Amino acid sequence: MIRLFAATSILALVACNGADDVTAQENTVPAPAPDAAQEAGTGEMPFTSEALGQFDEPWAMTFLPDGRLLVTEQAGEMKTVTLSDGAEPQVADVSGIPEVDYGGQGGLGDVVAHPDFADNRMLYISFAEAGQNDTRGAAVARGTLNCADAGPCALEGAEVIWRQSEKVEGRGHFGHRIAFGPDGMLYISSGERQKFDPAQDMSNDLGSIVRLNADGSVPSDNPFADRGGATANIWSYGHRNPLGIAFAPDGTLWEHEMGPKGGDELNIIVKGDNYGYPEVSNGIHYDGRNIPDHSAGDGFNAPEVSWTPVISPAGFVIYTGDKFPAWQGTGLIGGLSSQAIIQVSLDGENAREVGRYDMGERIREIEQGPDGYVYVLEDMDDGSGGRLLRLTPRG
Repeated sequence: MIRLFAATSILALVACNGADDVTAQENTVPAPAPDAAQEAGTGEMPFTSEALGQFDEPWAMTFLPDGRLLVTEQAGEMKTVTLSDGAEPQVADVSGIPEVDYGGQGGLGDVVAHPDFADNRMLYISFAEAGQNDTRGAAVARGTLNCADAGPCALEGAEVIWRQSEKVEGRGHFGHRIAFGPDGMLYISSGERQKFDPAQDMSNDLGSIVRLNADGSVPSDNPFADRGGATANIWSYGHRNPLGIAFAPDGTLWEHEMGPKGGDELNIIVKGDNYGYPEVSNGIHYDGRNIPDHSAGDGFNAPEVSWTPVISPAGFVIYTGDKFPAWQGTGLIGGLSSQAIIQVSLDGENAREVGRYDMGERIREIEQGPDGYVYVLEDMDDGSGGRLLRLTPRG
């Protein structure tokens, strides 16, 4: 179900606490916003936001080469949104979506187009898939997207090309963000499913960044390709709940993930590296047990940025457009409990938070449109869904 709004300019200036994806215990304390979030001397945000529609539990979005927007809803629906200047957005259903295991954090997840989508119409989606004996795991499928002009679309011939190994009980920490790299490979974030130790157990690909060929086969230059099985999929490991991956223009892969109680992370992903969870973390366990902090010489790749209090990071985009010149080359991270967009500078191997924009609602997803504007999906606490917003420069 989607409810459309007339295009109305609103200011997103109110922030308050929010719950995390799993329970109210996780990542509930937002960090203070730096002064860089406001224009000097004005107390105003550097953008206005326009509400374009409201979706049921939206999770991800992507723009197609023809300008249409795809939006996934966690319960298993996908929509196309046609945006035209001065006209109400046109919304249509996408049929052919595989059955998803919906509940908790599980359901329909990410959506990306193949780099050659204009020629092959190949679309990739991630979702939670049921297994035996009340188990489940993340999966990625691909199919051909065929659309009528400004009308409904169908995902045809959808086939699963990757399954998280292994399926376990519970409905948390699927991860399942997906992105194509400049090398043409498919990168998938695989959460450790709240099971802790699998992130260090390389016999499975839980708690890892997975790298595959576009057809789901294993590239021969993966760091552990010669070991076979799920291990061959692994590009990096020791991750907790990775909910954002994005490639910078220089080809660097950046990833963010939720820490435990404290210690949310932004990382540069390096081939074959171990990022430490649960052996090390800048947070602690929820029952109060300590986790050693990252430290020099511990053998683990430490985060470029760590947040305590947490931000509960969700969607992630590295901005390359021309509408916000001051944002070019910086990362924009959606914040759930922080109810904000967090801006981070990305300078080679260095990163830091340089701005925080209070949005007044949990932010699930953030994307750059072909028009250079920034598009945002909310994730409302009260179950009423989430709005699609377009951010445009103030003035």
